[in-house]
Amino acid sequence: MSSTDNSPNDNLYAAREPIFPRRVTGKFRTLKWIIMAVTLGIYYLTPWIRFDRGPNLPDQAVLVDLANRRFFFFWIEIWPHEFYFIAGLLIMAGLGLFLFTSAAGRVWCGYTCPQTVWTDLFILVERWIEGDRNARLRLHRQKRMDLRKFRLRMTKFIAWLLIGLATGGAWVFYFADAPTLLRDLFTLNAHPAAYLTVAIATATTFFFGGFAREQICIYACPWPRIQAAMMDEDTLTVAYRHWRGEPRGKHRKGENAGENKVELGDCIDCMACVNVCPMGIDIRDGQQLECITCALCIDACDDIMDKIGKPRGLIDYMSLADEPAETAGAAPKSVWKHVLRPRTILYTALWSAVGLGLVFALFIRSDIDMTVAPVRNPTFVTLSDGAIRNIYDVRLRNKHGDDRPFRVTVAGDPTLSVQVEGTPYEVVTVPADQMKIQRVYVMAPAGSTPATSDRTEFTFWVTDMTNNDRASVETVFNGRGQ
Repeated sequence: MSSTDNSPNDNLYAAREPIFPRRVTGKFRTLKWIIMAVTLGIYYLTPWIRFDRGPNLPDQAVLVDLANRRFFFFWIEIWPHEFYFIAGLLIMAGLGLFLFTSAAGRVWCGYTCPQTVWTDLFILVERWIEGDRNARLRLHRQKRMDLRKFRLRMTKFIAWLLIGLATGGAWVFYFADAPTLLRDLFTLNAHPAAYLTVAIATATTFFFGGFAREQICIYACPWPRIQAAMMDEDTLTVAYRHWRGEPRGKHRKGENAGENKVELGDCIDCMACVNVCPMGIDIRDGQQLECITCALCIDACDDIMDKIGKPRGLIDYMSLADEPAETAGAAPKSVWKHVLRPRTILYTALWSAVGLGLVFALFIRSDIDMTVAPVRNPTFVTLSDGAIRNIYDVRLRNKHGDDRPFRVTVAGDPTLSVQVEGTPYEVVTVPADQMKIQRVYVMAPAGSTPATSDRTEFTFWVTDMTNNDRASVETVFNGRGQ
């Protein structure tokens, strides 16, 4: 090994060079604007949608109630013991991601990923304040911090900070009544956790969208490395038709005449596809980990092709399977043949099955619920008159917005009787949207039944006295054979 190998001047670290994408117009850019507006609108406005939940809960359509470990979505209420609904939604999200990736590559990354959406918004603000790509490049390369550069930078940073603040503020509104929390935040009466959450969300949004940008996609996000398992030769993704564009070069007058004749492809090496890329890559170099298939390079290239009188599609959504056919002059497969294939059909079927299962479970669940836990110490008690008594902790859930009287009874053995602790009656009132733990005594009179076993199976029933909804749990009575 030579001495130069360990030279202190050899630096393996290269500082990030900021990327300044050029403004572009086209169908994919328009689609991205629409998706950005819709997704940001949903995120910022959802906590302010009102929905009547009665006198005991905030009238908020979408609410994560951490104190009581519940989730509300319009008329749907998910309790802690119903976490399988959340698990099912996560499974559907994963299957949906697999489906779209296998069909059309990283369309999630290019269109709807929060990092992409907020980065698009930050770049839009940056362009409004500092100008398009060339103006931003000149400002970046200007070493001297004069008054104009300072003013533009501070204006941009303040705008970014306000976006981050709105993002962090919208996030905490999902966890409490939005109008009340907004008032508390401004009057400094909110919980310190709310201020801390807003500060963290503001800082991360400001840094990720303003400075990290493509670095999050390349280094922090694991999906670019996982996506290869979801894609195959029929997956549609953004690609360059090198068989049509090469050799690339400027189409200068006289080059295609006489002895100087040069057969050039359609690519004029204008760099438009590179200049609009938010990841700073050249799609003509082939598939790359950094590419998020946002398709802005397609819009840029199509615009150039229109100007030089060449057909569109030099850069386009295509698959690896299309390359041999197109190189030989044949027509590529239709989009639907790429999308509808065994893998995508399987993902769609699994996704639909999970969704239908969740809908079915949602509609068959009761508005009341009960769990029973026998008290094991002691397992049973023999009373002075010879009767046997078992003790149970019964958890009663009232999912309605008003207090409900619940009647507790038993079935399966006519000799068993019930007594609710604290009252001579079988009825207990459960507060609205709450769970109540009620101690219940079940007794069997002395000599009631010739016992062949010390365990007798029976069923607890709870009845909502308001609408006669019922729920039941099977359990065991102990001690009759002693």
